[in-house]
Formats: sequence, structure tokens, C-alpha cells
Amino acid sequence: MTAPVALFDLDGTLVDSVPDIHAALDRMMARLGRPGFGRTEVTAMIGDGVRVLVERALAARGLGFDQTALDGFSADYTARAAEETALFPGIAGVLEGLEAAGWRMAICTNKPAKATATLLGALGIGGRFAAVGGGDSFPVRKPDPEHLLGTLRAAGGEPGLAVMVGDHRNDVLAARGAGVPCLFAGWGYGTPEMAEGAAAVIDRPEGLLAALLGHRLG
Repeated sequence: MTAPVALFDLDGTLVDSVPDIHAALDRMMARLGRPGFGRTEVTAMIGDGVRVLVERALAARGLGFDQTALDGFSADYTARAAEETALFPGIAGVLEGLEAAGWRMAICTNKPAKATATLLGALGIGGRFAAVGGGDSFPVRKPDPEHLLGTLRAAGGEPGLAVMVGDHRNDVLAARGAGVPCLFAGWGYGTPEMAEGAAAVIDRPEGLLAALLGHRLG
């Protein structure tokens, strides 16, 4: 029998990555002679991939898109992605509990694959995941369901035995299109409105393991 698969978004779901993204954006702005950002500003920019993140940051400081700025940000952030980023409290126990229960786990994130691998390795959890689908791993990315489905196939899973966990509307929409239920991470960066269409909203990581193990699959 195929093992059930939990697909996780990364930023705002498994990890609090705002500190390192914030620092990299501020360094980019310093290179451009512009002021930096507050955490709330940065949090609102996250979720649609690195290019959109940089576009939003530049626009917020009256600048148009600049490929050189994007390349510089990407290289800088990838090298320093794990300086302050950490798992949300309670997430380590969720991963351990799922592994003990025989679930497979996968990452489906709009973060570029190289930065994702760097971060997972630094946190010591890269080996827990059967597949990692980054924002540049496939021709499409969330909210396109093919991003989720491609990651699920790579993990050896099937839609009827999978659950998506994420904190952004892109997670909910990708899961809906793929025919996979989505548990919305209420502790993350998304707004409550983004949870519309999710199977359930989980307020804290401590409640996630029971929600996953109790979810009806198949």
C-alpha cells in the first residue's frame, strides 16, 4: 500500500524565515542606496517566489524591476539563508511523529530549490523529505497544481493519500486544483482570508500532528 504523504510549504509553515529574507532585502536596498524595511512589510511580500519578492521590494522603494538586483539578492540570500531562520516551535515534533507513523514527507515551496536545499541542510532536516519541489524545480509553481502533483509524484505518493500544509492562498489553490486537501497553517504569514477553501485551519503547530493523522484519506 502506498504510504500517505504530507506535503509542506516551507516559509511560514515549517520555518520562520523572515529574519534572513528581511536581512537580505535590506542589504539589497543598501546597495541601491534605498532604506530598508520593517518585518511586517517583508512578511507581506513572501509567498509568490523570489522574483515577485524582489519586484515587490523594489516597487516599495520606487524602483522598477532590475535583473541585476534579483541576481544579487538570490546569491546573497542563498549563501546566508540559515543565519537566523529556525523551525517554528513544535514543528520538529510533527516531523518526528509523522515519520514514526509511517508517513512520507515532501516540501512544495515557491522558494528556489538551491536556497531550499541550503536551508534544509543547515537545519539538519533535509534527509526527512522524500522529495523537494522548489519554485524552479518544474516549469510551473504554486498556485499551479502541477507543482504540487509533480512533487507528490517525486515522493512516490498519490493525490488520494496526500495532504498539503501551507500558510498562503497559493497552497490552498494548488491543493484544490490537485484534488488534495489543504490544512492551513494559522501560525504562518498568510492572512485569515487566504484560508478560504482549506479543509481546516490549524492555529498552532502543536495541533498539526493530530490533524494530519486524523485526516480521512483515500
